[in-house]
Amino acid sequence: MNESNNNSIKNNESEGEFEKDLQKLENIVSKLERGNLPLDEAMQLYEDGIGAYKNCSKLLRNAESKVIKLVESLNGELEEAELDHNDNENNLNL
Repeated sequence: MNESNNNSIKNNESEGEFEKDLQKLENIVSKLERGNLPLDEAMQLYEDGIGAYKNCSKLLRNAESKVIKLVESLNGELEEAELDHNDNENNLNL
C-alpha cells in the first residue's frame, strides 16, 4: 500500500473516531441536561464527556494543521499556502 492510501485510511479512521466521540459527547450532554441522574452516574458521564471532548479537540487540531488554502498569486495562478490562523472568511483571497 502506498503512502497516499495510508493517509486516506488514517483520515477516514480519524473522521470516524471524531464522529463517534462527537455523538458520544452529544448523548452525554443530553443525559446530563435532563438532570435526573444520581450524582455518581452524572460524575462518571461528566468524566467520559471530558475525555470525548479532549479527543475531538485533538482531532480538530490535527485536521486544522493539515488544511491548506489556495491563494491567488499576482499573475492570477492559484498556489497552495499554509493556513494562517489569523485569516477569517473576510480575508480569504479565493
